Amino acid sequence: MTTDELQSIFEMHQAMNIEVFYWWCIAIMFMIHAGFLSYEIGASRTKNALASGMKNILTLASVIPAFYFVGWWVYNAFPNGIIPINASAALPWSASMRPDVNDMGTGIFFAAFALFGATTGSILSGAVIERIRLSAFLILAVILGAGVWILAGAWGWHPDGWLLTKFGYHDVGAAGVVHAVAGFFALGVVMNLGARIGKYKNGKPQAIPPHNMPMSLLGLMMIIVGFFGFLGGCIIFNTGDIGWTTIYGNQTNLSAFAFNTVMGFAGGVIGAYLVSRDPFWTMSGGLGGIITVAAGLDLYYPGLAFALAASGGALMAKVGNFLEKRGLDDSVGAFAVHGFCGFYGVVLVGIFAAGFANVDGIPDVSFTGQLMGAIVMALTGFIPGWGISYALKKFDILRVPPHVEALGLDLVEISARPYPESEPVKSNSPIGTRSGFSTTAPMAKRHDIS
Repeated sequence: MTTDELQSIFEMHQAMNIEVFYWWCIAIMFMIHAGFLSYEIGASRTKNALASGMKNILTLASVIPAFYFVGWWVYNAFPNGIIPINASAALPWSASMRPDVNDMGTGIFFAAFALFGATTGSILSGAVIERIRLSAFLILAVILGAGVWILAGAWGWHPDGWLLTKFGYHDVGAAGVVHAVAGFFALGVVMNLGARIGKYKNGKPQAIPPHNMPMSLLGLMMIIVGFFGFLGGCIIFNTGDIGWTTIYGNQTNLSAFAFNTVMGFAGGVIGAYLVSRDPFWTMSGGLGGIITVAAGLDLYYPGLAFALAASGGALMAKVGNFLEKRGLDDSVGAFAVHGFCGFYGVVLVGIFAAGFANVDGIPDVSFTGQLMGAIVMALTGFIPGWGISYALKKFDILRVPPHVEALGLDLVEISARPYPESEPVKSNSPIGTRSGFSTTAPMAKRHDIS
């Protein structure tokens, strides 16, 4: 076998290794959605549990094809702003958007980005449980997951994105382009959607506890597991002697990501616990901590990452409680965890990593560039989130009617019960009524209507 033949085989196996790496990142990312499903089912009351779960399943099934037909093109067509450039190779009917034995990259990168998009829809899903129409939610999730976030991604992640080329924007773990965008989008929707019935009494927030806190905590831990696939998809596995780089071309490696991901998790949990002492906020702090350090995963000293994550976890709980007291019913604290921590994390890079040199003549990381990027991400999420949900509200298709909310979305939108064995058994026998336990009580009386 000649040297050229050996070199060809070596290069083929390198390309296959890249495919295998991202293949498993995509598989692990599905754990994020299993986690969101468990998290939101547990956080809902029993009368809304299946509706919350179905939203997450349908988010995946709706965003993925929408991203295939629209989103991948948006990412490649809009790096310069709102005027598209030629990106015909990313159109769904192009040769690159189908199986091709000579193309070992497009399919896996498309799939990874599609899963990022589905994650934004799942972030929105938790904020609006128990009162949004399923149809309205899916409209919002598709627009967010296949349009809004990837437009921000084109500006802040694409090699030619204007936030990168003009301001040196640095966001290797998608704190801004995914989490801040989705969190601020959710905030805009919550403002128009309104609070759940019974959430406020004389203007004061009332507790609506999860029906299954252990399920929610387990779901949050599953999201953390899925995050290792998510962050793996944010690093570039190169061929040749280049090695690992960030999405911006700066050299890095999985070890850097590993140090600061686990330290971010630990710091976020501790910060949230010290402030709240609440299991729900404490476990959410792990996610908030990772998001707080995600933008600078490749740059931070691990001890600094721990401290920054602890501050993010502590502030996250405060932000969530602040919004609740102001009448905004974000059911699972999605804005605090994703919107606030994502924004905060992007700005922190400008404080603690200012002056970091980018490659290929791109401006150095700066506080001004990071603050500009964070504001752009917030507005890119909030404006369409508020505007589209406002339009849906005006057409009276955003929220379920009060009587449906009182009965529970499972009975009306899903027509199923999550725990049927807990319901009285229907029977024609008179035994039930004679013993004082009616088996034919009206449905509304057998469901929590708070």
